[in-house]
Amino acid sequence: MNDHLDEEEISYTKIDRYNDSKIASVANHYKDILGQLGEDPEREGLLKTPERVAKALQYLTHGYDLNPSEILRSAMFKEDYSQMVVVKDIEVYSMCEHHMLPFFGKAHIAYIPNGHIVGLSKIPRVVDAFARRLQVQERLTNEIRDCIQETLNPVGVAVVIECRHLCMAMRGIQKQNSVTTTSAFTGEFAKDKTRAEFLRLITANLH
Repeated sequence: MNDHLDEEEISYTKIDRYNDSKIASVANHYKDILGQLGEDPEREGLLKTPERVAKALQYLTHGYDLNPSEILRSAMFKEDYSQMVVVKDIEVYSMCEHHMLPFFGKAHIAYIPNGHIVGLSKIPRVVDAFARRLQVQERLTNEIRDCIQETLNPVGVAVVIECRHLCMAMRGIQKQNSVTTTSAFTGEFAKDKTRAEFLRLITANLH
């Protein structure tokens, strides 16, 4: 990936281009790691593994190259609508910063407009922009909330994320069926009635 790509191009183009020098550097480290693990990095099945891992990591962390606020601002529209807007079941894929193992699940997001709405596809894009970094679920939840609140200035924002963490399922406590839920609210969503309506909507089978 070219380090000097226009910011807007980076934000809206699928990241399938790579920085060759970074890929080579990371791949060399992974070749050494394979050897340290007791493998033969020169055997047929592993010859291209270091490069594949390096490319995968660059893709899985390409959120560092995205500006979530700019993503929202690119599709803000004046609109006289003051009811709750909910986008639920947004797929989340991220990497735990403690063990660099995946965690994945769904995000449910709502906001109450205050003179402006945003293109609906931009909310999942904001989720991806923050999720495609080394993360913890708690920070991810707050970052999404704060970005929407600070950029759109709505009456309130609600974020709930539910994820399974492979650092819990594959190692350590090894609990395969546990789910971690985090939430963050601003404004009107701090009120019990509004928050209850949001929770009812994201748990209802309306489609």
